Amino acid sequence: MLALLLTWPAFAQHGGGRGTGAPPAEPDTPAIFPDLAARQAALEEAGWMLRGQSTFVQQFHPAFRAPYRGENSLGAGAQGRNTLSLDIVVGRKLWEGAEVIIDPQVSRGYGLSGTRGLAAFPNGEAFRIGSDWPTLYVARAFVRQTIALSGERDVPEHDPLRFAGPLPRERLTITAGKFPVFDIFDDNRYAHDPRTQFLNWAFASAGAFDFANDAKGFTNGVAIEWDNGVWGLRGGAFQVAKRINSLSLDPKPFRGFQLLAQLDRFFEWGGRPGAVRLLYGLSRTRAQRWDDLVAGDITATEVSPDNRSTLKHMLVLNAEQELRDDLGAFARLSWNDGRAQNWMYTEMDWAASAGLSWTGQRWGRPADTVGLAGNLGGLSRSHQRFLEAGGLGFITGDGRLRTRPELAAEAYYSWRAAPGTDLTADLQVFGNPAYNADRGPVLVLGLRARVAF
Repeated sequence: MLALLLTWPAFAQHGGGRGTGAPPAEPDTPAIFPDLAARQAALEEAGWMLRGQSTFVQQFHPAFRAPYRGENSLGAGAQGRNTLSLDIVVGRKLWEGAEVIIDPQVSRGYGLSGTRGLAAFPNGEAFRIGSDWPTLYVARAFVRQTIALSGERDVPEHDPLRFAGPLPRERLTITAGKFPVFDIFDDNRYAHDPRTQFLNWAFASAGAFDFANDAKGFTNGVAIEWDNGVWGLRGGAFQVAKRINSLSLDPKPFRGFQLLAQLDRFFEWGGRPGAVRLLYGLSRTRAQRWDDLVAGDITATEVSPDNRSTLKHMLVLNAEQELRDDLGAFARLSWNDGRAQNWMYTEMDWAASAGLSWTGQRWGRPADTVGLAGNLGGLSRSHQRFLEAGGLGFITGDGRLRTRPELAAEAYYSWRAAPGTDLTADLQVFGNPAYNADRGPVLVLGLRARVAF
């Protein structure tokens, strides 16, 4: 929290996306800027948008049982790590329905054990390439065109990456540029943003889907969406990492790419809103098959030695449902074919997650949120053989393995300290970390502080 307060004034004056693509701001105005909402509204009236946020996460785990360790193991001794992100979103209207969005981001810090040792990693603000000092880069830079297909208008939920105001109920939206695929795909009302909801990677998105991104969670591509308030259809084509979990993206679009297609169905059940989403993905990368690695050079994991590409098929079923005014539920089932290396997101070949989210109306704190969720993730048989033989992925690898599914559970309480300011206490428990029954269980305690404007 101290780090956030010290850095906030510079961020507010000069500007600054999580690695997995969380929205960077919230609709309400921080108490320290009481007239900001009016100024933002005036800016938007003039065709400009300015929003931003700062998030600080501190996590700690005590020592746990670990009879051996490998290069990618979670360190068994007690340790703490933290991350800090600062960003600003600048938007400009171009012509009717068109806008350009730019999101510079500053980040600093590391995940526990260098963001290794748990497939369901506990900090959605951490990526595999951390830093001791603040690092500036452009997280998003894209153009979006919204085409009205009906005169009827909807007032959507606040989107920090859009200008405020109603949208055509039936519309076509085209987005092109740099952005995380999570901005558009695998959305969920209760579990999608590690800055305000669950921190764990497995709840922010589907764990077994190898989403296209660089090592900080962003990619280049184009997405087309059609919505009419009841149905939604989304498709996209994106660059993939040039090497396993690398910062550079493959510059050859026919050698490496990811294609995504998602069908959404929005409905009311018992008079309460819900949604079901089905997402399919096809990736072509220079990954190797697990069986080929075990039979040949098990260390040649960075890129296929003969430059050959492999395909990976992936599926997600994603659901959300409001149960009461103060209670909602979510669930995800995800799968990939498990034949070749996981290349970009994390190392799961199948996963099932579910959880509940309460707001605090009943105890007089309607802006507070309580979350409780669990995830069960596992590996294909070929992937198991690779790790049992001492192979190393980009996030797992203990040198040997007594295979069991990895269990992750998370509970959090988010307290609205002031408008635009949230403080969160977070508890996560892991069984069989990195699918290894010889290690753990692991307890991770966390604190999160966030200011949005």
